[in-house]
Amino acid sequence: MSAAFRAAVGPYLRNPAVVFGGLVSLGWLLVAALAPLIAPFDPLQTLLPLASPLSANPLGGGTFWLGTDLLGRDVLSRLIYGARTVVIYATLATLVAYLVGIAGGLLAGYRRGRVDQVLSFVANVVLSFPVLVLYIVIIVVIGPSAANIVLAVTFGSAPVIFRLVRALTIDVASRDFVAAARTQGESDWRIMLLDILPNASGPIAVDACLRLGYTAITLGTLGFLGLGLPPPTPDWGTMVNEGRAMALAFPTLVIFPCIAISSLMLGLSLLADGLKEVAEAQARRS
Repeated sequence: MSAAFRAAVGPYLRNPAVVFGGLVSLGWLLVAALAPLIAPFDPLQTLLPLASPLSANPLGGGTFWLGTDLLGRDVLSRLIYGARTVVIYATLATLVAYLVGIAGGLLAGYRRGRVDQVLSFVANVVLSFPVLVLYIVIIVVIGPSAANIVLAVTFGSAPVIFRLVRALTIDVASRDFVAAARTQGESDWRIMLLDILPNASGPIAVDACLRLGYTAITLGTLGFLGLGLPPPTPDWGTMVNEGRAMALAFPTLVIFPCIAISSLMLGLSLLADGLKEVAEAQARRS
């Protein structure tokens, strides 16, 4: 391992928030990736309704480590496959929102003038609505599906990302190296993508970690409200919704998916906080 690499990575590995948050986030990513290998049962298979945790499968071949739900599906298997659902769709929705928000923010912050006024007005109009209400209205109007959830999250999140990127672009665009690039005759998009965006990537990366956690919670909230992915797709929010009717008698039906959502959000939040702390410490030293 080279000295340059150790110098670059060392501050992050010495930050407890980065290490713990990264391990939790990476853990869920591995669970999602290895779901077919580590899930003890088919998440859609009906086995034994409302079996208690640690009970044996009467049909033979395994243990219900976290019990089963009202339809007899293994809770642990659905949690594992639910991680795949959250990781895939939360990441996809966040990436699409960032593509839209970054493109608009770069354009508005660099061009300014009427372009900035129009894009900022559109963003402010969208932000004037409560974001959860906006998600619900969009899903109710166009119907619950994976593509529509990505569209709703993009529509609700892109304006916030736009404002962040716009502010960063205005700051970076005023620096000397951007003026030098203009003098050399580089195109606007080349300057925005190769000069401005890399120098604004730190705050964007921190916000992306938080945004990914918010999107995971949004998917859980929509699933809890019955507006998430269509059943029987394993989804943590839908699991909470399905188990709430029996929550007093069988609290584990609600507790385990809530723990899954909370732990993922905690990991991403700690990772974002740690990255921010390291970036601020490096900025103070420079």
